[in-house]
Amino acid sequence: MRFVIGADEHDSLLDVIEEELRSLGHDVTRVGAKPNQPAPWGEVALEIGTRVAEGAADQGVVCCFTGTGVSMAANKVPGIRAALCTDRETAEGARRWNDANILALSLRLTSPTLAREILRAWSAASYDGSEAASLDAVREEERRARSR
Repeated sequence: MRFVIGADEHDSLLDVIEEELRSLGHDVTRVGAKPNQPAPWGEVALEIGTRVAEGAADQGVVCCFTGTGVSMAANKVPGIRAALCTDRETAEGARRWNDANILALSLRLTSPTLAREILRAWSAASYDGSEAASLDAVREEERRARSR
């Protein structure tokens, strides 16, 4: 699977995320902040969301201090279902029931060990179709919003 990952500040957690995704067999592209060069969290999240929505990547990981801002921004891109996850069970559920395609993480709360657990659960889970009616309603609202 092709992942695009990024954050608004250069943080060692991104190195852990990249390393773990590669160890799971995924291709990884990194965007956003560079050493001593922060990037606006909204721009990072929108870039990752757009890459996923347009098919340049299959999944994304977005990070900021709380994870909230990047998840909100990524969810503004039609077709994106970003989920802010703080544990492996939430990550697995987001993939299985919500067909989430972008994982949002907090740079403040997520330890390297926790990040690895979350990424393994996220990568191992897949959408099971049980929430199709809810996802169809969301997709229909996205279509209506685009035509306004």
